[in-house]
Amino acid sequence: MMPRPVVVGVDGSPSALVAVEAAAQEARMRGAKLHVVHAFIWLAMHVPPGGSPLGPPTGGVRETVERLLAEAVERALVAAPGVLADQAVIGGEAVTALEAESRTAQLMVVGHRGSGGFAGLLLGSTSLHLASHSHCPVMVVRDRLAEDGPVLLAVDGTPQSRGAVAFAFEEASLRGADMVALHVWGTWSDHGDARPADLVDLTGDVETLQAQEERLLDESLSGHRKEHPEVTAHTRVLRGRTRPTLIEASRDAQLMVVGARGRGGFTGLLLGSVSQAVLHHAHCPVTVVRAGLM
Repeated sequence: MMPRPVVVGVDGSPSALVAVEAAAQEARMRGAKLHVVHAFIWLAMHVPPGGSPLGPPTGGVRETVERLLAEAVERALVAAPGVLADQAVIGGEAVTALEAESRTAQLMVVGHRGSGGFAGLLLGSTSLHLASHSHCPVMVVRDRLAEDGPVLLAVDGTPQSRGAVAFAFEEASLRGADMVALHVWGTWSDHGDARPADLVDLTGDVETLQAQEERLLDESLSGHRKEHPEVTAHTRVLRGRTRPTLIEASRDAQLMVVGARGRGGFTGLLLGSVSQAVLHHAHCPVTVVRAGLM
């Protein structure tokens, strides 16, 4: 039985074409089909697909979309020779159409910002929506792919992060890469310019707190280490501010994996502030794994 496909959304933007390369490599590693899709709201609006009678015969909407998809598939085959790829145009807004595609995918891959983004925005609305609502893990790709470096896992020890731990081990195994599980502790808030509340200020016992956080990290990984003995998993427990620490650590990683919501999130929020921060600012692709997806 063929595994569920890896789906990549394309819109002709440079970011989307880099996402195609990442998705093609993922599909080949997973032995899955690559499904290249373009969401096109004009189909839902019943706009005529042909070109203007006064214009060139290849200037219509249909021809433009077909060229876009053909370029994306060609890019995929160069990035991952031998990968099985197909393509489709789906009607509707991108966020709605891609969320629907995620129901039957094992991984959704998108660029961090599409062709419709406003200059200066670091993350597009489609990427942010999918990270919050997708029915499978979502990989958001920036402008470069790293060929080496570890898979970086951000661990907070909550039940919501279990799927992220499982995905990171699986990804490290597929890539033949080391995994670095990073747990940052010590502050209750990363917000504002004021000095954040520090747990050590309240207890004064840094050694005990450090030991507790190290134990939390080891417990989060223990079962997955047994399932993936082929993965060399390193652990790092750092005291500091979570968001800048993770962003800086991403410089040396080929992929960062995070859960959708951590210990500081409010009930009802689908994407926590840490997840949003790394999606906006990480130096490598980021995969968001919502609770219950693995």
